[in-house]
Amino acid sequence: MPRIVKLETFSNEFVCFVRVSSDDGYSGWGQTAPYNADITAQVFHRQIVPWALGQECQDIPRLVDLIHRREQKFPGSYRARAIGGLDTALWDMKGKRVDKPVVELIGGTPGRLRAYASSMKRDISPEDEAERLTRLCDQQGFDAVKFRIGAECGNDIDEWPGRTEDIIRTVSKALRGQADLLVDANSAFSVARAIEVGGMLKDHGIIHYEEPVPYWDLDATCKVTKALDVDVTGGEQDWDMATWKRMIEMHAVDVVQPDIMYMGGICRTLEVADMAAQSGLPCTLHAANLSLVTLCSMHVMKAIPNAGKYLEFSIEGDDYYPWQRNLFRTNPFAIENGQVEITDAPGWGIDVHPDWLSQATYCAADIKDWQPSAYGALYDMEKPR
Repeated sequence: MPRIVKLETFSNEFVCFVRVSSDDGYSGWGQTAPYNADITAQVFHRQIVPWALGQECQDIPRLVDLIHRREQKFPGSYRARAIGGLDTALWDMKGKRVDKPVVELIGGTPGRLRAYASSMKRDISPEDEAERLTRLCDQQGFDAVKFRIGAECGNDIDEWPGRTEDIIRTVSKALRGQADLLVDANSAFSVARAIEVGGMLKDHGIIHYEEPVPYWDLDATCKVTKALDVDVTGGEQDWDMATWKRMIEMHAVDVVQPDIMYMGGICRTLEVADMAAQSGLPCTLHAANLSLVTLCSMHVMKAIPNAGKYLEFSIEGDDYYPWQRNLFRTNPFAIENGQVEITDAPGWGIDVHPDWLSQATYCAADIKDWQPSAYGALYDMEKPR
């Protein structure tokens, strides 16, 4: 069986790409979650590489699970983010080895996928937001849009007084009946205020209410969900499987929204999607920027049987996400009639742009140079510390 012989990271503050190479000549590209990605790269080399280098690379779920177990003293977001870089690179490699896109490896088919235009801005006026969303629907064919209400973790304090009510009315007036309307509160409200706002959403034809209360308070989320007819959604920040199990069992949300990169890759995301499917809940992945997270989400959303109505697709450009520029050689995110296309190219179907790589901080671990450490010798992963 092929084994991992080299693990490389290319990182800056915002993005960390991972390249995995095997002893049979294949390689694959993956990515950790954006933001503080240079820190995640350090975690990757300190806590992921010692367990992954030299290991068999075809059974991805087994390897991912073993690393989580071996690093059981360090649960949390950074561990998951770092493992996600390995996981997504191994899936790319696996697809290249059999000349198939990842979507086929996980039970789906290439093709087109409906997307919704996702705004990330809160400093935009309701009038300007309504104008740009309407323009994108006209120009790119989107038939679903999401905009921001409240203030992120705002504790009932709005971005500015009255903005929430104003933007709900303004966008609804501009697009109701032409596009599905979704909002994201990013943990803005108390339960009472969230329910009050939820009533207004219902009155204005808005069907998706994301993270209305602090996401970590599942009991509060559940109270809002039970009180409203609008779909309450959440889960983008969560990585812990016990939290996911509880969230799904109590039906704290109507729609689950795991983020592949926050979750730690494809394997754990598929576990969450399957748990949700067994409880009759749809899964609409969180994909808030045009890095590899959106491309991976395209493949997964086209494969899972309980996929939600649409893929999240960020509409922000250089003014908001300057670090997105020139990540890939070609553009995998072309929108036509409000849809993206998953091609039949092997793996993720992309190459990272060489100009971006040349400016990134590089670090590599090669089996030829590897020295055993406190983590134990290579090929001895089953042995506990």
